[in-house]
Amino acid sequence: MSQDTQPSNTRGDAPDENYGLSEVSAPPRIEAPALDYLPREPHAYHPPIGVVGCGGISAHHLAAYGRAGYDVVALCDRDEHKARDRRAAYFPNAAVYTDYRDLLRRDDIQVVDLTPHPADRAPIIEAALIAGKHVLSQKPFVLDLDLGERLVELADRRGVTLAVNQNGRWAPHFSYLRHAVDSGLLGELTSATLTVHWDHSWVLGTPFEEIHDLVLYDFAIHWFDIVTVFFSTRPARSVYAASSRATGQRARPPMLAHAVIDYDGAQATLAFDASVAHGQQDRTFLAGTAGTAVSTGPSLSEQSVEIYTAEGYATPVLEGTWFREGFHGAMAELLCAIEEDREPLHGARGNLRSLELAFAAIASSHDGLPKVPGVIRRLPGT
Repeated sequence: MSQDTQPSNTRGDAPDENYGLSEVSAPPRIEAPALDYLPREPHAYHPPIGVVGCGGISAHHLAAYGRAGYDVVALCDRDEHKARDRRAAYFPNAAVYTDYRDLLRRDDIQVVDLTPHPADRAPIIEAALIAGKHVLSQKPFVLDLDLGERLVELADRRGVTLAVNQNGRWAPHFSYLRHAVDSGLLGELTSATLTVHWDHSWVLGTPFEEIHDLVLYDFAIHWFDIVTVFFSTRPARSVYAASSRATGQRARPPMLAHAVIDYDGAQATLAFDASVAHGQQDRTFLAGTAGTAVSTGPSLSEQSVEIYTAEGYATPVLEGTWFREGFHGAMAELLCAIEEDREPLHGARGNLRSLELAFAAIASSHDGLPKVPGVIRRLPGT
């Protein structure tokens, strides 16, 4: 740069290396807001529960239900050995079935937890609703938004509750953050930045490796869902996303992905790197008109939260882990909603908004163009 084009320093003193950025003094430490972030139990409603699907994820469901003291009376899997193994490990008095229709015929079972993959699960959800059972469906809920709407309408007609196991809503850090947003502690949300750097190589040799959009679909649905919760009733205007393979990755699906979601006066940015073998980190940053919240940690279950407002900053000490409180909270909220005759926080109707974001992001990553949520009605590629 020539002398003529160098920026002038009209004050005549040394150049300001902060480029106009003023120093900010450290805010005072204050007591952390007391937010009711842990799962809430029903007062008296403790119905017999049946679980259909005894694959890997069911262990976390059953472990959480056992700790909560829930009454799981039946387990079903096409592979009888899997059901018997889960019975031996968690609920030794439960009956075992290989046909979910036999389980649904039991009049005593009022609630069913359905864990199979989406394509296999949809007809089971329908049969359970017709049988008059309340349903907790594993996520992602459906592959088709129109099908999801029909299932929601069927639940309404049958007078039963249909919820989706978006267990991340009860992960301690996400639960505390959503309560902070809901309480108005941060004011009106203006941005949400969520980054996840982790090792997803466990999918090698599993059916998950056959899902091309694994990161943006099966994994990121938790983040699309929690962003939907953070922004509440505010509709997303558009979604832009991209995905690619990471250098040296062994799994078939792209392990790198990001998405930007635009709202009126706000945005959410999500970034995923599923090929980080060392120094993994998960971070959530929420900024609002009245405050900021940050959660960071080396894993989804090890998170430290900080809250910044005009009064100062606070560091709440949180109890629990994602898998323990998450799976517990999803079932507990369903039971509370049934008892209180209301829509559950994770009701299927609301969860369709999360799927709208996921479908739009995946479609955008395929053609490089932004998408309007709700226009893409099916999971791209199905």
